[in-house]
Amino acid sequence: MKRPPMPVPSGAGHSGLASARVRDRMVERVRELGVRDSRVLEAMRAVPRHLFVDEALASRAYEDTALPIGHAQTISQPYIVARIAELALEGIPDGRAARVLEIGTGCGYAAAVLAQLFGDVVSVERLRALHDRARENLRPLRLPNLRLVFGDGARGVAAGAPYDAIVAAAAGDELPPAWVEQLTPAGRIVAPVGGLQQQLIVATKDGGGRVHKTVKEAVRFVPLRGGVA
Repeated sequence: MKRPPMPVPSGAGHSGLASARVRDRMVERVRELGVRDSRVLEAMRAVPRHLFVDEALASRAYEDTALPIGHAQTISQPYIVARIAELALEGIPDGRAARVLEIGTGCGYAAAVLAQLFGDVVSVERLRALHDRARENLRPLRLPNLRLVFGDGARGVAAGAPYDAIVAAAAGDELPPAWVEQLTPAGRIVAPVGGLQQQLIVATKDGGGRVHKTVKEAVRFVPLRGGVA
C-alpha cells in the first residue's frame, strides 16, 4: 500500500526547496550512487529534508552531504540514509509488516524516511535537546507509525522488541549485545562499526542466535556513546 503524499507545512518557508524538482535532483544523485530500491527512492522523494536543517543551511538541504545540527551531531547525507534503508529492507518480504528500531534520532529526518518504508518505527535519541527538536520537526508530518524515545540507544528499546531490523546512525567498536538480543530471529542490524576507520556492516541473526556480519562499505559517523544527556 502506497502512503499518501507527505504534507509540507504551508508556513515552512523556502518555497523553492519545497518543490518536487529539487527533491528529484537529490533522488537522482542517490540513484547514481547505487541505491536502486524504488521504494527507498520514493521515500527519499517524499520527505522534505529542508524542514530538518537549520534555516541558515536550508539552501544546502538537498545536496548529498552531511550537515551540522548542533551538539556535535549531523544529519546524514541523503545517500547514506537511503543506503541504510535499502540494506534494512533486504530480506524483509513486507516492510509494511515490519518493526524497525533506529538508534540515534538526531533531527528526525532518517526516522521520517523509515516511516515511509516500515509499518512500525521506534527511534531512540540520547540527547534531550535533539529528541525535543526531532519531535518538533516531525509533528507537522503526522506520522502515526513513528514513536520517539528519549534514552540510551546502546541499550536499544526493550519495550518495543523484538525488531525485524535495527539501524544505527553512530559507530561503536562492536555491536551492543542489547541490539542482538532485541532482534527477531532472521532479523538484521545495519550499523557502522569502528573507530577512526569505520565500515558499514549488515549483521544477521540466525535461528540459533548466532550473528553473521557482512561488510558493505567505508563510512564516517559520529561515535556511539552510552547514557543520556
